[in-house]
Amino acid sequence: MQGSWGLRYTSPMRVVIHGLTKEFMTGKGKIRALAGVNLEVRDREFFGVVGPTGCGKTTLLHIVAGLEKPTQGKIEFIGEKRTQAMVSMVFQDAALMPWRNVERNVPLGPEFREQPAPAYKRAAHFFLEMVRLLDFRSAHPAELSGGMKQKVAIARALANDPEVVLMDEPFASLDAQTRLLLREELLGIWEKDKKTIILVTHNIEEAVMLCDRVAVLSAAPGVVRDIIIVDVPRPRNFKSMSDPDFIRCLEKIWDLLRYEVDRAMRQNHPSGVDSRDKEGPRKPYVDWWD
Repeated sequence: MQGSWGLRYTSPMRVVIHGLTKEFMTGKGKIRALAGVNLEVRDREFFGVVGPTGCGKTTLLHIVAGLEKPTQGKIEFIGEKRTQAMVSMVFQDAALMPWRNVERNVPLGPEFREQPAPAYKRAAHFFLEMVRLLDFRSAHPAELSGGMKQKVAIARALANDPEVVLMDEPFASLDAQTRLLLREELLGIWEKDKKTIILVTHNIEEAVMLCDRVAVLSAAPGVVRDIIIVDVPRPRNFKSMSDPDFIRCLEKIWDLLRYEVDRAMRQNHPSGVDSRDKEGPRKPYVDWWD
């Protein structure tokens, strides 16, 4: 596309989800995971998805990635493709190839596209340097910590040069300190590259720390309860968590999410007892950690 001054520009790439429904057949019959999800993720946005266990968050991400097909509805990527690939995914498990060293695990996208070997070697060096693992390029996955493996997985996703990076709880298996460190590193990487990221997480603090907006899903079958704008100034770091705007945003999300988590627990509990009948007045989110 040409601008009035003869300069080339591209239309922003949006991810638009229309009426997405997903059903699975099981031994107990048909299970509906998603029940008409509608979302729009903006170009270069860091977008979060939170919801109770079993609400279809990961299923939604898999459908966006093309790993599963919806029962109804559709996913559209609207805009001009500016990159080599449409999506890359970072899974809960790093899913590295154990027989390859770090340097050979990273440039799988360029390798699968049969680009020249020097090109994907340059890509490996560039993105390993970005995640601060260049000194470990000769190591094998078994020699790395959990946090280092996830950093290699992030480098691999970026080396594929996607329009959208999909992250399915990438830090869920890590200890609390490593999670905090990798959140800040991921923010630094995103600030430099500004790829569109869709992050699924159970951790509300993580969603507020990283994201521009957060979609809150209901208990299964999942629908969007609301989308919360994260009004916390960037750049963000550990100190941002004490910002009153950060805490207010946590409260907004928890006010929506708490009932859905409770409902999901009751759906999976044989007695079906509503735990709210056994509680006193509702406590704010931050008090649960006291």
